[in-house]
Amino acid sequence: MKIIVPMAGRGSRLRPHTLTIPKPLIPVAGKPIVHRLVEDIAKVLDQPIDEIAFILGDPAFFGDDVVKSLEKLAEGLNAKASIYRQDQPLGTGHAIMSAKESLSGPAVVAYADTLIKADFELDKDADAVIWTKKVANPEAFGVVNLNEKNEIIELVEKPSEFVSDQAVIGIYYFKDIAVLKEKLEEVLDENLMHGGEYQINDGIKKMMAENKVFKTGTVDEWMDCGNKNVTVETNGKMLNFLHRDGEKLISDSIKITNSEITEPCYIGENVELVNAEIGPNVSIGDGTKIINAEVKNSLIQTFAEVKNAKLDNAMIGNFAKFNGEFTQISIGDYSTLE
Repeated sequence: MKIIVPMAGRGSRLRPHTLTIPKPLIPVAGKPIVHRLVEDIAKVLDQPIDEIAFILGDPAFFGDDVVKSLEKLAEGLNAKASIYRQDQPLGTGHAIMSAKESLSGPAVVAYADTLIKADFELDKDADAVIWTKKVANPEAFGVVNLNEKNEIIELVEKPSEFVSDQAVIGIYYFKDIAVLKEKLEEVLDENLMHGGEYQINDGIKKMMAENKVFKTGTVDEWMDCGNKNVTVETNGKMLNFLHRDGEKLISDSIKITNSEITEPCYIGENVELVNAEIGPNVSIGDGTKIINAEVKNSLIQTFAEVKNAKLDNAMIGNFAKFNGEFTQISIGDYSTLE
């Protein structure tokens, strides 16, 4: 089994945090988004992963440190890491075709800006499985249309009339991804574009036109990491899942002085808490100091410093400094104070 992970986008909706770090590598509950996603997919597949193909963007942004992180992720799953580059932002179909040398055999395609919780049996008799989540407002999503056999016969984008409540979440299984590769080659040859991009859906529609059998795999939780608010919300949800599963989230090396922690929280190595109230639903990266502060429902990265503050629904980046009693301020591009 292979996992194909397009992750070339810069994550503009999550600025300023993605000005220096690719969005898939931003930690949520102490672990980069893409690491959590791939590991959770591997659990659902419940079979050996032979190769993980990562499709990256500009080497100036997705540099050697990113490659090393992804190689380590693959190594942890006893898989080969293949690194590809998408040289132009021309859509999901174009991204997948950037890894065409790896497009053979059974494979899962997963976009690295979302997290899941799932426990279902993958239907390996189907030609393909589209992972979905039941939603209350299907008109806001791309959804699947099912026939009486519960086979997917159509993809419908933001339907004005009810089609189904199963939203497409951006994870797909193909019994032989070479079939998708063939159809995406046709999409590129025909220059079939939408909004200036080549889309995976057009390859899927060509497969459906040849009566390939598509089934659904329904996930229990689908968590977005598109912007600050939903990323902080996702961090809280993930912390609750991990806490419920009994995972150790608080490092033994933290230094606590006159402080209180309300779980669930993730607290990394060598964090210092002084006169602080932390939690619930807080992640704090390695080496960060929190002094005279209350922090809840927030995500603070590594080696940051927070003083004299009361934070809720906050996201603070690496090496950032925030003093709630500031009299001087220097804020760069895309920064927000609300």
